Amino acid sequence: MAKTALITGITGQDGSYLAELLLDKGYKVYGMVRRSSTESFERIEHIREQLILRQGDLLDQLSIISLIEESQPDEVYNLAAQSFVPTSWTKPLLTGDFTGLGVTRMLEAIRYINPRIKFYQASSSEMFGKVQEVPQSEDTPFYPRSPYGVAKVYGHFITVNYRESYDLFAVSGILFNHESPRRGKEFVTRKVTDGVARIKLGLQKELRMGNLDAKRDWGFAGDYVEAMWRMLQQDGPSDYVVATGETHSVQELVEVAFRCVDLDWKNHVVIDPVFFRPAEVDLLIGNPRKAREKLGWQLKVDFPTLVKMMVDADLKRLSR
Repeated sequence: MAKTALITGITGQDGSYLAELLLDKGYKVYGMVRRSSTESFERIEHIREQLILRQGDLLDQLSIISLIEESQPDEVYNLAAQSFVPTSWTKPLLTGDFTGLGVTRMLEAIRYINPRIKFYQASSSEMFGKVQEVPQSEDTPFYPRSPYGVAKVYGHFITVNYRESYDLFAVSGILFNHESPRRGKEFVTRKVTDGVARIKLGLQKELRMGNLDAKRDWGFAGDYVEAMWRMLQQDGPSDYVVATGETHSVQELVEVAFRCVDLDWKNHVVIDPVFFRPAEVDLLIGNPRKAREKLGWQLKVDFPTLVKMMVDADLKRLSR
């Protein structure tokens, strides 16, 4: 019997890669999309015919219940959220509602309709924030440093709570930063690769950046969605850190990206205080040992390859 999956946030970076993976595995894939005049389907355009897209909203409990009743999924992947950290300072209440309470609405719907549905929650390394140990594992205490991080901690613990209270197969993947050519341009990796491509093609002169010393654990989104799927194929539910175990500074990211087009970053980068966060997360580096050992999950794309893949995709897109 082919399995059915429901993905919230299917039009996002992770949703599009996960949808491809599940279709390849023979799943019937439903995607929840918000009714909005600006909804962009470009990341899933190439597979749109194979997907069943339905309107729904994490802020609207009834729409979630209707969608789960219609799709009758074996697995639900909750990837939808207000996911851009800087926006969480300007829209903290909306972020809390989507990114925190939205998870509870999904879990309530599953508990109400069919408690045997397996549930994946997209947790985030931003929950570690002001890190309490290096590297960060499943047992590291959380210390979020943004309204987004705080909301993700709520989503994480409500998932644990429903697992323990109602015996649901509910897991959280604590994913460290994961990027791709499908990353939104507001995120620093894509801002850099898009900027580098524009400078190379003579479309802009400079790249304005914030804190170059912040360090992140960056992997490829296509690798990370496989870990999500593997979590729901286990005998029992458990939470996992998904990361590369390596850390790179924003400055390294900039250097590697400019090197891809044979330019010296120092000639083009301008530091702009506008891009500094009110409370910075200085160092994120994950320990993916449990995911490697228990899930048999492996990284396929390393950091330089990822940056080059993104720069090349931006060059190709802008050359058109």
